[in-house]
Amino acid sequence: MTPHPSGTPARPPYPTPATPPQGAPPASGGPSGPHPVADPRWARPALLALLLVTALLYLWSLSSSGYANQFYSAAVQAGSESWKAFFFGSSDAANAITVDKPPAALWPMALSVRLFGLNSWAILVPEALMGVATVGVLYAAVRRRFGAGAGLLAGGALAVTPVAALMFRFNNPDALLCLLMVCAVAAVLRALDDGRTKWLLLAGFCFGLGFLTKTLQAWLILPALAAVYACCAPVALRRRLGQLLLAGLAMVVSAGWWVAIVELWPASSRPYIGGSQHNSFLELTFGYNGFGRISGNETGSVGGGGRGGHGGGGWGQTGITRLFSSDMGGQISWLLPAALILLVAAVCVLWRARRAVAAEQAAQRAEFLVWGGALLMTFTIFSFMSGIFHQYYNIALAPYIAALVGMGATLLWRRGGRLAGAVLAGTAAVTAGWSFVLLDRSPQWLPWLRWTVLVLGLLAAAGLLVAAVRPGAASRTAAADGDAAGNGAVDGNEDAHRAGAPRGGAGRRIAVLAGGLAVVTALAGPVAYTLDTVNTPKNGSIITAGPAVRGGMGGHGGFPGGRGGRMWRGAGAKGGMPGGVPGAGRGGQGLPPMAGGPGRGGKQGFPGGFGERGGRGGGMGGLLNGSKVSDRAEALVSKDADHYTWAAAAIGAQNAASYQLATQKPVMSIGGFNGSDPSPTLAQFKKDVADGKIHYFIAGGRGGFGGGKGGRGGAMAGPGGKGGPGGASGDSSTISSWVEKTFHKVTVGSATFYDLTRKA
Repeated sequence: MTPHPSGTPARPPYPTPATPPQGAPPASGGPSGPHPVADPRWARPALLALLLVTALLYLWSLSSSGYANQFYSAAVQAGSESWKAFFFGSSDAANAITVDKPPAALWPMALSVRLFGLNSWAILVPEALMGVATVGVLYAAVRRRFGAGAGLLAGGALAVTPVAALMFRFNNPDALLCLLMVCAVAAVLRALDDGRTKWLLLAGFCFGLGFLTKTLQAWLILPALAAVYACCAPVALRRRLGQLLLAGLAMVVSAGWWVAIVELWPASSRPYIGGSQHNSFLELTFGYNGFGRISGNETGSVGGGGRGGHGGGGWGQTGITRLFSSDMGGQISWLLPAALILLVAAVCVLWRARRAVAAEQAAQRAEFLVWGGALLMTFTIFSFMSGIFHQYYNIALAPYIAALVGMGATLLWRRGGRLAGAVLAGTAAVTAGWSFVLLDRSPQWLPWLRWTVLVLGLLAAAGLLVAAVRPGAASRTAAADGDAAGNGAVDGNEDAHRAGAPRGGAGRRIAVLAGGLAVVTALAGPVAYTLDTVNTPKNGSIITAGPAVRGGMGGHGGFPGGRGGRMWRGAGAKGGMPGGVPGAGRGGQGLPPMAGGPGRGGKQGFPGGFGERGGRGGGMGGLLNGSKVSDRAEALVSKDADHYTWAAAAIGAQNAASYQLATQKPVMSIGGFNGSDPSPTLAQFKKDVADGKIHYFIAGGRGGFGGGKGGRGGAMAGPGGKGGPGGASGDSSTISSWVEKTFHKVTVGSATFYDLTRKA
């Protein structure tokens, strides 16, 4: 190493990781592929601290959300009682109908409830642990090529992403899906190291299990990952293609075994497939949960189908700015501009690799293409899909954004130089400005924070720029190339001296301080949103992270759709109906366009009565949030329940779930989640009643969104038997009408029941 004229070795302008001595064996890696970065001493304690903080964050006050989404909690309860319900994902232990998703996400929770009993912790702790595991896997995937610092930044950014903190404390399928997608990407990255088939087979297995979690959403990123592997894997092209075919076979087998059993099982002896109109899981996969989400043609969906159209529909405006909008931005987009900027900058920097480190830079470039391809594929589909789209779906983007930020910032930081410094400064400034915009959408919530973030963020950007243009810090050093690659093949200090880099002087100190300040200000907004989310109970079908916002949904639940709307803080329940309905809770964006009129008086949700008859329900007649079950109502339904297959029946899965969770007895969900599935038919229901299988019919929630009579107590049902939005069947409505005319009415407080063993 060439000494500095003063006798002291020169140092690069930015900190670099410890690297193994020349000739030392690598820490890990394949026999022929580029070697991963060696960890400094602080790496393992820092990782343990990150995982511990993440666990505390996700477990804090977890039980305050109760059963969270009762729709899935009821299926978990059913699966803990019946192995058949466990396998199919049935809504009740008597196996009337399944949830409208495959069952993999229910399995960990159902096993937990079998072990620890039915309670909030048993249901939600597995989800929180999935969040901790996702952060750990993301750290490991990023660390291998970019070092512990990059892994910690990526893992930390994921942990405090508001929508991630929201969903890893909730019982929707998205938590497991996010973990599986990160595992799949990590496996593909390992395969790119040395071309080993086993890693691609593992990725295929993860994708298959992801399909059993949330069907086709698990495969959104498949084209991008397959394309990168086909182009960049360090094996012959013929072998790459063969490996991809084997991985595809592993994916089909790991998902197809369950699908084949369900499709071949006699329909008469299994539950009806919820969400489908013809009792078919394949129909559910490619229709309601598949291409219908893209086009908006979702028969039986909330709000109906066929409203996709150009530029918007029943689920809000579509387009390139969708995820930056009022109701989406605060959930996911805090670091999205930074991720896109750093992705472009990193690919440009790595496109022409120097011969000394060509293999390592090619490997780094492939990793950026994998994470970037996953981000762009998901971002594009989410931005333009016209069907059902909830804010919490954006958790799928969180690990991709976090990985690109950690990798890109670390790569440019280690390279140094004017251009890299300018990009980092610009990224810090853009992030601070966008954070100000997001925080300004909640002007009454922590008003000081937005100005603090803006001022300190711009100050950090200025510091990075000053450090980059100081004399001696401008030249890109071989140390940056060698250390960023983590292979010690080039003596960084020697090249740094030749480039005239300062010896730990003012430029370096300014860069370190400015870089640390940039990270703090970039994460300040997401951390504040996440803490608000953690401290607020979440329940119902549609939830959001952070405070209420202007011009969008925000707040603590509600219903998307519509065309704008204002923020309302009325007297309605959290999770009520936002969007131009004063008093509907902390809300929103607005409703999907609906036919039909209001019901007669909901206690929660809609002022003026969009709730259930009797006023028991949550938003939209219990469609979204279920019902509050009184002690007297619970006692009535529980009495002699063991003498019946179903203790009761109710229209809509949330209504049924409320009573099932209260009594822990099977309650039939008529029409599935929306009340729009043709199960059971009137003839089937009459036969079950005649056979003495059902004790009570729970009034209210007439037809949900799925058609029904409209007007009197329906949850915004359309006029006429089959006239509801989406073309759903009128079976729920005809069953309700037959019951009301035929059986004895029982009133318990504000709740109304019909005793199906006593004629009127």
